Amino acid sequence: METTVKLYSLNFRQAKTYWFTLLFVAGNLILPQLCHLIPQGGLILLPIYFFTLIAAYKFGIRVGLLTAVLSPLANSALFGMPAAAVLPEILIKSVTLAVAAAMAARYLKSVSLLAMVAVVLAYQIIGSLFEWVLTGSFLTAMQDFRLGVPGMLLQIVAGYALLKWLAKR
Repeated sequence: METTVKLYSLNFRQAKTYWFTLLFVAGNLILPQLCHLIPQGGLILLPIYFFTLIAAYKFGIRVGLLTAVLSPLANSALFGMPAAAVLPEILIKSVTLAVAAAMAARYLKSVSLLAMVAVVLAYQIIGSLFEWVLTGSFLTAMQDFRLGVPGMLLQIVAGYALLKWLAKR
């Protein structure tokens, strides 16, 4: 299941970079609020990463990194989630996701379920290692693997579907 898509690499001088960033940050503000209506929804569904994945894969590293950094900061400032104490870990995972997604898109020049699996596992494994170093707790670092499997699966399947849908536009 592989779909060839038109992928972009927008630069910082293009207004599109900032418009797409605003759109994806808005998505990363709304989706977590919806997921938090479910008990433990944020921990289980990992919603703050979804639009970062799409932004970086479809529009490149710059839109991805801007979305990766601004989304957690805006969510924390506006809604208190993620809590300021866990922002470093969230930011590391978010930035790692943006880099992994942009690299995969640039290298593969297509969207596939396997690519989505690789991107999600890459950011989770690397991010969890950093989280372990920062917190000193292996159990805390592995929380996404204990609770967030539904969210990772959602990122893989819905991310693939959305990127495939965007390819037709």
